[in-house]
Amino acid sequence: MSSKPMTHSNQEEDQLAFTGRLFGGLRNDLARKAPHYFSDYKEGFSSKVLGSVSFLFFACLANAIAFGALTSVLTGGEIGTVEMIVATAIGGIVFAIFSGQPLTILGGTGPIVIFTALLYELCQAQGLPFLPVYAWVGIWSSLLLLVLVATDASALMRLFTKFTDEIFAALVAVIFLVEALTSVITPLVSVDTSTATALMTIILSFGTFFLAKTFKGFINTRFFNGKVRSFVSDFGPALAILVMTLFALSMPSVQLSVPAIPETFGTTTGRAWMIDLFSIPTWMILFCIGPAILVTVLLFLDQNITTRLVNNPAYSLRKGGGYHLDLTVVGGLVLVASVFGLPWIVAATVHSLNHVKSLSSTADSAVKGEPQQSKVTENRVSGLLIHLLIGCSIFLLPLVKAIPMEVLFGLFLFMGISTLNGTDLFERCKLWMIDKHLYPQEGYMQRVPMKVVRSFTVIQVGALGLLWVLKSSALGILFPLLIAMLVPLRQLLSRYFDDAHLTALDEH
Repeated sequence: MSSKPMTHSNQEEDQLAFTGRLFGGLRNDLARKAPHYFSDYKEGFSSKVLGSVSFLFFACLANAIAFGALTSVLTGGEIGTVEMIVATAIGGIVFAIFSGQPLTILGGTGPIVIFTALLYELCQAQGLPFLPVYAWVGIWSSLLLLVLVATDASALMRLFTKFTDEIFAALVAVIFLVEALTSVITPLVSVDTSTATALMTIILSFGTFFLAKTFKGFINTRFFNGKVRSFVSDFGPALAILVMTLFALSMPSVQLSVPAIPETFGTTTGRAWMIDLFSIPTWMILFCIGPAILVTVLLFLDQNITTRLVNNPAYSLRKGGGYHLDLTVVGGLVLVASVFGLPWIVAATVHSLNHVKSLSSTADSAVKGEPQQSKVTENRVSGLLIHLLIGCSIFLLPLVKAIPMEVLFGLFLFMGISTLNGTDLFERCKLWMIDKHLYPQEGYMQRVPMKVVRSFTVIQVGALGLLWVLKSSALGILFPLLIAMLVPLRQLLSRYFDDAHLTALDEH
């Protein structure tokens, strides 16, 4: 087999093609990735990878802590922080070894946590035991995911365009920003919070954000030599966490929030790890197929849309990916997680995009101002090390608790803003505040009238708003279906917009 890199158009066409054979797409993914497998490890031994690991370890751990704590609250403690850390560590290690696109990072996501909470509320209202129902919903979902793999269903992602990708990425980024800002603002308005704590919350959160942003952009300055600038940029977010954590520890008298992690390893409620699957009647097991269909749609879209964003031609990836292979691994992880009462994990959009960006060597020349060609260090080592460290954190819980949550909120702010800045949707939104004489004159701006650009943007923002409202409503369990409806919405636009304009706006 040849290991010659494919062009971007050929990659997308090859990965998302219907084969007409049972598991044909999966077999193609395996054949495509096999020539690159060992080079994925060889290329992982670099300072770029170490910088990425130092950043994403804290980010993924913060994600596990935050979503684990939220899941614990929403499920009455039946699934909590330790379960989320275990699922993230094991799932991430397995995915890094066996996936088709190892640059994708798995973890807890807002939509999945929301679905889990709605399932818990349904069980409470009907007097049903939550964990056995949860386990069977996951088991049925894993089987449905396997059916989707067997039928090359991921090829349907060809119908998705940048129109959908940007809305989904913006939604997840906004969830991060809202959660982080809410956590920062709450102490300011609470009568139970001291002035010192409120002030320290602002300093640590925004201090972490601005330091991470400054360090990350250090490579584009004129200071020191290229190696120093590259080191500061690669390790920027980790350096920001270290600096602000040391600052917080220097003032022990100020009361701060600590990660909601128990002192010893064990399930949140002290239950056995293995769920008693047959503690519910047969009719209830069959009833679980209904919710399983909905969560399967959510897992399918969340995984594949994030993978599309990671495979964006703008990143100039050379080795291709494997949508069907990735979905197979996720399906297996959902099955195992369900049996042991662990949270379902799937591709985490914000973390995955930040993973790719942290491995990218793209930079502007500080002298000539000319952009250098993008090169991403495609490897399996960074994802493997990130999740191995998360697994080790289970045995270092006291040290993990030394990092204030306020510092992690700042990291969430940095990641949310970084993700938004990578979308044309956000750039088009900023045009409303820019002098029209200073509009950029490259790309679609030369081919599409400004009236069309604004109309297209308004529709995207409106769809984003509808997703947010539905996610927060009593009908939130139908949230996956609305994401899928973005595809016919984009096709409907062809009736009202010129095809050439739509094509230009949808180009990566």
